[in-house]
Amino acid sequence: MANYKVEITGINTNNLKVLKSEETMELFKKYQAGDLQAKEEIVNGNLKLVLSILKKFNNQKYNLDDLFQVGVIGLIKAVENFDLSYNLQLSTYACPLILGEVKRYIRDNTTIRVSRSIKELAYEIIKYKDEYEKKYGVSPSNADIAKSLNINEYQIDYALDSLKEPVSIFEPIYNDGGDTIYLFDQIADKKDFNTDRDMVISLRRAMNNIKDREREVLISRYIFGKTQTELANEYNISQAQVSRIEKNAIDNVRKLIK
Repeated sequence: MANYKVEITGINTNNLKVLKSEETMELFKKYQAGDLQAKEEIVNGNLKLVLSILKKFNNQKYNLDDLFQVGVIGLIKAVENFDLSYNLQLSTYACPLILGEVKRYIRDNTTIRVSRSIKELAYEIIKYKDEYEKKYGVSPSNADIAKSLNINEYQIDYALDSLKEPVSIFEPIYNDGGDTIYLFDQIADKKDFNTDRDMVISLRRAMNNIKDREREVLISRYIFGKTQTELANEYNISQAQVSRIEKNAIDNVRKLIK
């Protein structure tokens, strides 16, 4: 496997063990028979999979130690839910889960920046409301505020909302001692779940029915994020050849899905 230049504190990433596909499958058989040591070996033997995902974030302002830990959580979830009957490589199944965990962590830990002018307007509105209440003993209506500050009523709500702390969609909102209900559970998803599931199944079948090299190129390009130049160097072929393989692979997958 390639040398992934990702610095993780306390870990020499160049010395991480990489399991062969056959070794991984044998360990899965032991794990699914109840051998927890086999599970640990699978996780440790696929840590470079996490590093390959972190390459996308290596030049950005993120703590790679934290992202590595989060990525490992995604890998563990993939190992726990993987089934040999999928007829997939673990890497194909695990990469979206690892990337999903990392992106979710970044999303939930990124501060939302509000422009200074919006915040200043919010403080101006609060000051006006406070002075109005002291003078008249009641709160001003939005129409009064808008007229006095020469703004529209929409700007009032927008500015005041900017002072509120953002809430994670994974914030627990109810727990009766059993299953916890999160804010995420209360957000409507208008997508047709069955359509998404059918598409995943169709895509999986299509990927299993194209040439090995085509499948490898698609996984490397769209899951690992490798460039055509990187693949050309790995396969010792020209970039134009990689481009043709990729195009043929996409065309074949589309035909099989249809």
